[in-house]
Amino acid sequence: MIKLVYLIPLLPLIGFVIIGLFGKTFSKGLIGIIGCGSILGAFALSLGIFFELIGQTEKSITIDLFSWITAGKLSIPFSFLIDPLSSLFLLIITGVGFLIHLYSTGYMSHDEGFYRFFAYLNLFIFFMLLLVLGSNYLIMFVGWEGVGLCSYLLIGFWFKNTAYNNAAKKAFIMNRIGDLGFLLGIILIYVTFGSISYHDVFMQAKNFSTGNPVLTAITLLLFVGAMGKSAQLPLYTWLPDAMAGPTPVSALIHAATMVTAGIYMIARSNILYTLAPFSMEVVAVVGVCTALFAATIGLAQNDIKKVLAYSTVSQLGYMFLALGVGAYTGAVFHVMTHAFFKALLFLGAGSVIHAMGGEQDIRSMGGLKKYLPITHLTFLLGTLAIVGFPGFSGFFSKDEILAHAYEHNKVLWFLGILTAAMTTFYMFRLYFLTFKGDFRGTHDQEHHLHESPKSMTIPLIVLAILSVIGGFIGIPKVLGGTHFLDHFLKPVFEDSSFRMVHHLSEGTELMLMAVAISVMGISLYYAFTTYVKNKTLPAPESEELKPIHKLVYKKYWIDEIYSTVITKPLNFISEGLYKVIDNELIDAIVNGIGSLIKWKSSKIRLIQNGNIGFYIFVMVISIVLILFTRLI
Repeated sequence: MIKLVYLIPLLPLIGFVIIGLFGKTFSKGLIGIIGCGSILGAFALSLGIFFELIGQTEKSITIDLFSWITAGKLSIPFSFLIDPLSSLFLLIITGVGFLIHLYSTGYMSHDEGFYRFFAYLNLFIFFMLLLVLGSNYLIMFVGWEGVGLCSYLLIGFWFKNTAYNNAAKKAFIMNRIGDLGFLLGIILIYVTFGSISYHDVFMQAKNFSTGNPVLTAITLLLFVGAMGKSAQLPLYTWLPDAMAGPTPVSALIHAATMVTAGIYMIARSNILYTLAPFSMEVVAVVGVCTALFAATIGLAQNDIKKVLAYSTVSQLGYMFLALGVGAYTGAVFHVMTHAFFKALLFLGAGSVIHAMGGEQDIRSMGGLKKYLPITHLTFLLGTLAIVGFPGFSGFFSKDEILAHAYEHNKVLWFLGILTAAMTTFYMFRLYFLTFKGDFRGTHDQEHHLHESPKSMTIPLIVLAILSVIGGFIGIPKVLGGTHFLDHFLKPVFEDSSFRMVHHLSEGTELMLMAVAISVMGISLYYAFTTYVKNKTLPAPESEELKPIHKLVYKKYWIDEIYSTVITKPLNFISEGLYKVIDNELIDAIVNGIGSLIKWKSSKIRLIQNGNIGFYIFVMVISIVLILFTRLI
């Protein structure tokens, strides 16, 4: 089965080619079968490889496909690496990706760009699979750039809307900023190690001393790439704007694929980061600051998708916090659980938007529980999972991150707990305002409220089940579990684990769980009291907000600050260079050369007067001059 790994990215690529070339002539049913079937086939193969990997002693297998780049001493094969980390990500990408594809067959059924949408989705999955399967940094970079391109195509899918096009351009450009850092990091890796193959780089890195400045530079450059792709401060503003795309795109980008690429890259490069403690501190601090910052913004947003978008930024911050404190398994664990409950929440939001006729403002919702029973129940389960309710998937992964943060630095742990409290409040604020109370929309909206079709509700049910039981793969020993995921990923993080030994007593772990549960309970009670018991509603657009509320509602005016400090000065400089350098200098030179040639031509052409006698005279004089010069 492992030898067939090349089929996993190939199937979505074939689906993209078929739908892209012939989709216009196909029925929507056939397009859905091809689009979903290619991802389902990739998932089946990924599942087979996962179980085969569990059953064998060799946990890291490189499959060479062909020689790719050879130039002097540089030799880069096109090869795939199969190990526990890549196999787990294959399952997440193809599994959740298939459910999103299936959901899209219902959600996008009335869209005129149906075939184009599925072509883009398949291409997106292809590049993401390439990113996690590559055995070297260059193949990872190809997949990295590919998902950036596809995100541009999907976010701006409804390209007739200028605002959506601007959001797509914003995502593309901000990702390019981070990608430059990633590319420089890859170049420095080659200069330092003479190779960009994971195996060669990591084997040589073990011989470097802890804190080596070259490793610190490499890891910081790689982290710049991760900041862009995984939306960390200060390169996070593209992700909330990415809500311009169709809701399945939001689920795909924010849950299982693109935004987790930065987490995967650092987890894959774990030994480099372990040997660069300064870089790990930077990762942890940026992660926890991003988590807290985004959570505060989520408290005041009224767009159902914007709340979930800032929640994604915050949860990604949690994952980077885990990476920064050396909890590599915890970070990957949270990637997995987050893929389940965040995909569920986004698709649930899409079901609500579908029922509301495109309305996304939670101030116009309320009381949807009785109209959308399946969406309501699954959304509630997803909410319980993300806030870390005991027994749900998010509880186990978030607890593991907070435990390692507590051991590493108490301040990081406190900020993590504070973020968790905010997460509980804004998620239940979203849930209560959407599904509880009285309906606040128009009579026409209420008349058309209905549950989504099975093509949309079945993925919700499956993701809800995974959100409930997904955490059982990582039950800690203190609760009587064996933490299967920790054992499964041990070969990948073995060298880092050897250098970073964690010591927490069972009593401390139980105390930390109790604190987390208590904080979650208090926050939940406060949200219930505010929005259910007291029936408090968000302020309408016309009402003047209190200063602090306005600050977070306006997202700290970060976009406006970027526009004033960066965008406008660059536009001013560009305009000046265009007028002075381009128009006055370059155009003057180019036009001047053309004018000079034209003037000379106009003079020389006078020689061509049509007089044969004159031509014979010139010819004789020319012969005489040639002979004269030869004699000299």
